[in-house]
Amino acid sequence: MDWMVWTLPTAMFFSVIALLLVLMTTWELISPSRERRGFLPISTTRGDRFFIGMLSAAYIHLAVIGFTSLGLWLALALSVVWMVLLLRWG
Repeated sequence: MDWMVWTLPTAMFFSVIALLLVLMTTWELISPSRERRGFLPISTTRGDRFFIGMLSAAYIHLAVIGFTSLGLWLALALSVVWMVLLLRWG
């Protein structure tokens, strides 16, 4: 039987996502968010913007891997900048 090999980068990736989910849940319990409109064409809450940001970060990584010869560090940097912009002004 083949088992998935958990490398350090894989474990770190899923640990960071789990930590972000715990932090967002804690933030929501302490300070519930309200819907608002930013540059996105829909009204969103903090959790909506986080979900949209995580999905779009995955697509940013796939685009960098699929269409460029650049490293994943650039994709990570672009994703972090996008998440900050989206959570702040989205």
